[in-house]
Amino acid sequence: MNVVRVPVDVYTINIVIKFCCQMHCTSEGFAVLGYGFRRAILPDVCMFNTLLNGLVLEDRILNEEKLFKKLIKEGVCEPNAIMYNTMIKGLCRFGNNDANVALLKLMEGRGCKPNVVTYSIIIDSLFKDKMVDDALNLFQEMVFHKGILLVVVTYTSLIHGLCNLCHWDDVSNFLKEMEDQSISLDVWTYSILVYALCKEGKVEDANCIINLMIERGINPNIVAYSSLIDGYCLRGEMSKAKKFLITWGLRGVSEAMDLFHEVTKKGGMQPNVIIYNTLLHGLFQVGRCEAACKLFNEIQARKLIPDESTYRIVLKVLCNNKQVDEALTLFHLKGANKIKSDIAIYNILIDGASKNGKFDISKILFNQQIVKGLQPDIWTYNAMIGGYFREGLVREAKGLILQMEGKGYPPDTVSYNILL
Repeated sequence: MNVVRVPVDVYTINIVIKFCCQMHCTSEGFAVLGYGFRRAILPDVCMFNTLLNGLVLEDRILNEEKLFKKLIKEGVCEPNAIMYNTMIKGLCRFGNNDANVALLKLMEGRGCKPNVVTYSIIIDSLFKDKMVDDALNLFQEMVFHKGILLVVVTYTSLIHGLCNLCHWDDVSNFLKEMEDQSISLDVWTYSILVYALCKEGKVEDANCIINLMIERGINPNIVAYSSLIDGYCLRGEMSKAKKFLITWGLRGVSEAMDLFHEVTKKGGMQPNVIIYNTLLHGLFQVGRCEAACKLFNEIQARKLIPDESTYRIVLKVLCNNKQVDEALTLFHLKGANKIKSDIAIYNILIDGASKNGKFDISKILFNQQIVKGLQPDIWTYNAMIGGYFREGLVREAKGLILQMEGKGYPPDTVSYNILL
């Protein structure tokens, strides 16, 4: 465009920045922003929204927060609801609910009305941190004080959070409320119910939900199907998982191993990372480690990108089988930046190294996660405390217990078992 003198305007810059951010190349997006500045193309709020969202996608939340504060402090642009929602979404990834509530107040103070998306994001985050009362209070505020009309997405967030905490009475109440207000459940609401029931071992009830979906003309998605398969796998009923696939019109499976190679939904659903994770978990549970490792290689052969859940499953099994070196190699060589920012994966490696006589590696990983800005949780501290005691370093273990309490993590049952 430059060579043939086609004008580059703010719309062109926006498109290129959006592309860079979607490809997890936000740094290049900022370079394009600089290109625009040099040619007197002033950025608009849409451009900054895209860059902030790109930082969220790359888990660069501190950078996102720094940029947002700079925009407000220097008056570069006035944030709109989309920008506030992007910021809140980023903070939710780190469970920073106090900052979210403060941001909600700032948003209102600057004359920008929170919308149903804003409240839904925060409510979902509060449920993930098991802050049920706060989540329900915020829901009440949204409905009765702000007069915001509810949509199926909001109810789905509420039901998801309540299902995860097994508050079944509240789930029933909200489902009834949806029915009273003529708000139809969508495929994601049903999928959440299927997932929650399977997690509780109520596979037959989950199967009834899928039947109900089909009766109402809603095609179950891959999450619903993979949840049901996972339910059978958790109960060790691999033959039922295979039978389920055939019953629902999926491609025939001649033997158990074919289940992990031929998962194809009626109508052409191809296996994705979610269903592969389910099957990996099932294989490991019945002790078929070799088949599971082959399946892990197949994920990449199909040009699918393993996610954090995939690596958690594989790394945990490697550590449990005293293959810590292999786990660390996988983490360093195949792990993307995304999984290297996952506290649960660090916890698996720290605990695995500690229990297999490699406590020096545990200490390196513990310090590494802090340098990266990750906050150790109760599981991290318990793994490290156990490691110190195994090494006979009682004073250091007691010091870490005090540090853990100072960070707001009182010892739990696991902590006291380690102490005893």
